[in-house]
Amino acid sequence: MSASASRAEAARAAVARPSGRSGESRRPLQPDEKRVLALLGLPTAALALAITIVTTYLPVIAREQLGSTTVIGGLIGLEGVMALWVPLVVGTWSDQLRTPIGGRLPFLIAATPLVVVALVLIGAVVQPVVLGLAAALFFFAYFVAYEPYRALYPDLLDDAVAGRAQSSQAIFRGAGTGVALVGGGLLIALGNAVPFLVAAAVTAVTMAVFVVPAVRRRRERERRGDAVQPSGPTSPRELLGLLRERPALRSYLLANALWEASLSALKTFVFLFVVTGVGLSKSAAAGVIGAVALVALAGAPVSGAIGDRIGRLRFMLLVLPVYGLGLLVPAFTQSTLAMVPTMLIVGFSGGLVMTLPYAILQPLMPKGRHGMLTGFYSVSRGVGAALGPLLAGLAIQLLGGPFASTQGYAAMWLVCSATILLSVVPARALARRVDDQ
Repeated sequence: MSASASRAEAARAAVARPSGRSGESRRPLQPDEKRVLALLGLPTAALALAITIVTTYLPVIAREQLGSTTVIGGLIGLEGVMALWVPLVVGTWSDQLRTPIGGRLPFLIAATPLVVVALVLIGAVVQPVVLGLAAALFFFAYFVAYEPYRALYPDLLDDAVAGRAQSSQAIFRGAGTGVALVGGGLLIALGNAVPFLVAAAVTAVTMAVFVVPAVRRRRERERRGDAVQPSGPTSPRELLGLLRERPALRSYLLANALWEASLSALKTFVFLFVVTGVGLSKSAAAGVIGAVALVALAGAPVSGAIGDRIGRLRFMLLVLPVYGLGLLVPAFTQSTLAMVPTMLIVGFSGGLVMTLPYAILQPLMPKGRHGMLTGFYSVSRGVGAALGPLLAGLAIQLLGGPFASTQGYAAMWLVCSATILLSVVPARALARRVDDQ
């Protein structure tokens, strides 16, 4: 069997069925793996809290200054613009960098002060131009930190536990997101700057708590001789070559972009939908959104375990149509009788869509190219993060008449639903291509 055929078979097994490196079947997490997951979860929680505060509550500030939902969508879409190039450059660089603490941690250490400064600036400034520059700085620093950090997962953990590893990360991410949604809604009622200043302090402290033991652990692995070594040179051109050679990666790029477009549109306008469209107070909106976030948090470990057992992509294909149709309901009715069961479905399914995409990609990564393919993952997310808020903002502005009862904000759900339902097409193509291989 050729090398390419062997890789294809390994990828097919890992994505479509529960499997791992060297033909491992599903197995329990080892104690050391649990400790690694606990440590790795800290940056996830901090970064999730920070980016949720920015993408959810920056629109509240921007609405007072800018008014146009299209402009607000473009402002939050800066996340996607940065994701189109920063992750690929930084992720590839982290594959090659040689330092006493490895190639990943230096980026996290360098980017954290920039994240903190950007959060403070967003909370402190009132001029639209400075607000845009501060948002751009935040998204840039976020991806400089996040991509090398995320590549630590395939560096340190087997593919056999990838689904559960991403479930663990999703739990931390869900915790950070939930705290941001609930706490941010309560804090912004005290003042527009408050949630951003609190997020800056939490991020600085959490990253410091992570970096110290992470550096110590890296040095211990170096002394034992089992630290992951940097790969040879890589480049964006090499990634383009992989995309040409592997149709499965092209299908994944489109599917993941659509998943992220839905999530980004939702994060950007959901608070405004509840407050401005439905008419709840900021505190009540924080409670409603936080309850849905808790459902998503509960769904994360369930989806990871089921994905490892029956196949991650197979499970996604079962849930996506239900999720997409559920997202349509709030567009046409905001009655409690309809919204409560719908939000339970949307919350659980949203937790799955946040949990499994990276685990689906992980077995497709060539050995020694985890940073580059992690960058590719965020590039695919970036396409969605740029388009989702912009399309939702346009929908709100253009469909204000038909959705006048919510001042147009219910139209955002059309974008959220359409992108999820469209993603079924490339997801099925990915499943076929992996099976064909």
